[in-house]
Amino acid sequence: MTTRTTSLDGRLRALTLVGLVAAVGIRLVLLPTEGYRGDLDQFVKWVHDIAAAPLGQAYRLDLGFPPVMTYLFAGMGAVIGAFGHVIDVADPFVRAVVKTPASVADIALAVCAAFALRERPRLAAAAFLALALNPVLIYVSAWWGQFESIYVLAVLVSVLLVTRGHVDLAAVVLGVALMTKPQAAFFVVPIAAWLLGATGWRSTFRFGLIALATVAILWLPFVPGGGIEGYVRNLDAYGNQTFSIASLRAWNAWWIMQQASGGQFLADTATLFGPITGRTMAFALAALGELVVFLAVLQSPTRRNLALGVATSVLVCFSLLTAMHERYAFGALVFLTLGFAEPRIRAIWLVFNVVFMANLLAATPASTAIADILPEGGPVSIVGSLAILVLTAASLWVLVHPAAQPEGEATSAGQQLREPAAEGRSIPAQVVR
Repeated sequence: MTTRTTSLDGRLRALTLVGLVAAVGIRLVLLPTEGYRGDLDQFVKWVHDIAAAPLGQAYRLDLGFPPVMTYLFAGMGAVIGAFGHVIDVADPFVRAVVKTPASVADIALAVCAAFALRERPRLAAAAFLALALNPVLIYVSAWWGQFESIYVLAVLVSVLLVTRGHVDLAAVVLGVALMTKPQAAFFVVPIAAWLLGATGWRSTFRFGLIALATVAILWLPFVPGGGIEGYVRNLDAYGNQTFSIASLRAWNAWWIMQQASGGQFLADTATLFGPITGRTMAFALAALGELVVFLAVLQSPTRRNLALGVATSVLVCFSLLTAMHERYAFGALVFLTLGFAEPRIRAIWLVFNVVFMANLLAATPASTAIADILPEGGPVSIVGSLAILVLTAASLWVLVHPAAQPEGEATSAGQQLREPAAEGRSIPAQVVR
């Protein structure tokens, strides 16, 4: 038995190492490419303009990112300047620098997922490979140059910390996530529910204060230059003008409505009936879905339910809110890997992975051939949107109706009777399963 186990562990380590080398190699090839040029042009322009003036004045620009990304943009400018390059999107080196942080975060996501499942080596290896070599992650980060993996990584680290008793540090990391991209707010509801259910309201309140303090500290360099006012102004412009659209190519409920209305983008501020706008209706529907997530995690604050609750919360927001971009379901794909031990969650992950990738390819095709196969609109996108809605409902169902744990199959984590919590309480045994 020992020999067989050692042999299995050796094969898993070798397979993981090969996967890591392949994942890094693919990204190194893609980093200098143009990817989706329109977005990359904008990112490089921000890097250039931030480098050309004091950091505290960054929000004189039309930045739609909070401070953490602004710090990253400033760091990119410093690296590019240190190598004597002009900050120009036509330079492959500049493109590689801009894409590198998210690509590194991709690998870190895979490592964290494997760490979360480390007590079951096969699942840990599967989770690592499923993320490190995932076409979605590679496409979004290394080809396209988007930054979804950075804030999702911060949330994942926060979840791993909080469920292992490091509540204060988890609050700091979540504050960093919230100040990386606004979409990190999708993760707050299940985390708050888990904290209330597992540690009580005092620890939850403390967690919130620490996260808010982190947010405040990250904003400090920008306050004298009117950074907060500038950011709010930029968000208002993006939210109420540029991106005030029912669905920005995201395959969800509102995309179906747009397709039924002739395939044109529709303003989400348009009246549906009486005083109710599309945006108002979207918030109401999403709030109902988030309430289900909140109650499910609150009533059973286990590690399994927190991870699945986070994934489901992202799916609810993606499926029901307006102004969703096609890539905003990224976090669901990552957190579903933490549930690989459960066949139902694996099935949801697999189907969602295929549909989500198809949505990305249809919205931002890498070639005309892909655009011909997967047009932006039409029947395929409607089927894909319906599939996303079904997967969201399935995720809610699995969250509310967890599979019974077979007798005698408690994980070693569940056998650890107590773990320390921030307010001096202990986290109950059932929470860590």
